Amino acid sequence: MNTEAIDRLIEKNSKLELARPILERMQPGKYCIHRSWGFGQIQSYNEEENRLIIDFEDDKKAHPMAPEFCIDKLELLLDSSVLVRKRTDKETIDRLIKKEQNELIVEILKDQPDQKALAREIEKILSYLLGITKFKKWWTNTKKLLVKDPRIGVPSRPNEPYVLRIDPITPEEEILDEFFETKKPKSKIELAEKLLILSNDQQELKDKLPEVLDELTNAINATRQLNYAERLQGVWVRNDLARDIHEDVETLVPTSASIIEAAGEISELAQDLPSNYYKRLLDLLGRVYPENWIEVVLKLLHASAGKLTSECMNFLVEREASKELTQNLETGLIEQTLKAPVLVWILKNRNSKKYGSLMDPLITPRLLSAIFYAIDYEALQNAGTRRIPLADLLSDDSDLISDLLSTSDGETARDLAQTLLLNQGFENLTKKSLLARFIGQFPAIQSLVEGSDGKSDKEEGLLVSSASFDERSKELETIIHTKIPENKQAISVARDHGDLKENSEYKMAKEDQATLLARRSQLELELSKASITDFTEANDTTISVGSVVNAIDNSDNTEQTFTILGAWDSQPEKNILSYKTPLAQSMLGKEVKDRITLKLGKNESSYTIKGIRRWVDSK
Repeated sequence: MNTEAIDRLIEKNSKLELARPILERMQPGKYCIHRSWGFGQIQSYNEEENRLIIDFEDDKKAHPMAPEFCIDKLELLLDSSVLVRKRTDKETIDRLIKKEQNELIVEILKDQPDQKALAREIEKILSYLLGITKFKKWWTNTKKLLVKDPRIGVPSRPNEPYVLRIDPITPEEEILDEFFETKKPKSKIELAEKLLILSNDQQELKDKLPEVLDELTNAINATRQLNYAERLQGVWVRNDLARDIHEDVETLVPTSASIIEAAGEISELAQDLPSNYYKRLLDLLGRVYPENWIEVVLKLLHASAGKLTSECMNFLVEREASKELTQNLETGLIEQTLKAPVLVWILKNRNSKKYGSLMDPLITPRLLSAIFYAIDYEALQNAGTRRIPLADLLSDDSDLISDLLSTSDGETARDLAQTLLLNQGFENLTKKSLLARFIGQFPAIQSLVEGSDGKSDKEEGLLVSSASFDERSKELETIIHTKIPENKQAISVARDHGDLKENSEYKMAKEDQATLLARRSQLELELSKASITDFTEANDTTISVGSVVNAIDNSDNTEQTFTILGAWDSQPEKNILSYKTPLAQSMLGKEVKDRITLKLGKNESSYTIKGIRRWVDSK
């Protein structure tokens, strides 16, 4: 565009004066990027029609666009941009991509304002340069190399930029400077840990460690900003520094033992501790609690997840507490107190060389019951559509149900299949697939899903509370009116990015769509079967939905209170049961002094009813 053409545009619309510098850059030969159509090059300007003529790649040639429309839709590239040079000097840029990754990032940063850019800004350029499916792996590998490049300042936090330095400094010098400059004790701990590791190969840095130790010790003692896990990590880093420079660790306070004693709830501390410290934590527990360390670690195990679960299991086995571990897990199965992460670990390690023999006694129908209970509980806690790992594991492992039912009788298998049908943690198609595995071992279970004429039985209705009905109705409304429309927009935007075969954003959006539609169907089905009750029909003579039951556990003569409410009201930690659960089902219709026996596999639980009252009277 020439000056006269720009002046005429501004004369028609005075607001365009602010955009004059951009309009002046819209010249033939200039490369550009459009949000939807990708990379292009301005070929000419049609003054009569006031249109830029742009050739976009992927066969969108000679595309006319109004200049004023392009101001915020078209990104005009500098001639020095690597994206332009990919077209004008392809050999050089290809060499940088393949062999000199750091140099490519340097070239990208040179073109940025103040020679700095956020990771997402660099990733946008790389996605155009390498393609959406290829740049992520390239960028992951390159970031590891950038850490060691003195020319580039690598951010310590996601919202900070990569910086091209005027005066290059080594990464070690940068970390040391940052350590002494930061006022945040948590950052000091993390930086001191890095310095200790780096000092193994650098004497100059090792000579600075006494100063680092003094600074870190003062920071730990002076601050109240650290939680127990952060303070414990800081003490361990401090101790490692002291040992490295031959200082007496015993004279330093606080000690790691004093922090454990003050923390109280070890599981909460462990949740905030980096996973690479789990082994050290367990060793410390063994020293702090020499008499009852097994009990302490078992308690931690039951509240654990992920790597901590594995570390607890391994610690107990290596410390020759295998017998106590197995007994504890068996008790957890009987009482249905094992949480999903522990159950996942048991299933994944049931055939391992190291743990297989320990897990053998647990591979029973009772374990399958505990799995269904944990899945149902997690589904009730998650109103969203997040996947349940334990449910996925049960579905993906084709041999698992067969193994768990190997010692089962037909009646127990049928009860478990019924529990599966009522479980809210599986989609209908998954339930059918899992039921097929039951039927493969126990053909009589086919009657659960087919009537005598071969047609599906009419699905049973659900009694639900008003609060739980409203909660699920609200979730359905959110999915229909908010999440699904947002997902449709995301699919539309992702589709504009180009080739759908190599478009990860499009694939992710379509996967989200499938999940949302499946959850919508599930909620619509459940709500259509639901009948709201206020539990006022319950009485104090016979157990029904809406009863509060006082029962004596015949195994140890202790008294427990159970509340039986609607299908979606379970709160196992408070002994509030859905009337659909096996225990609640065994109680319905019983009266005071009646005895209840709940059989799962070879194990039985027995209760005697002591008292019955209405839940509505105790609200």
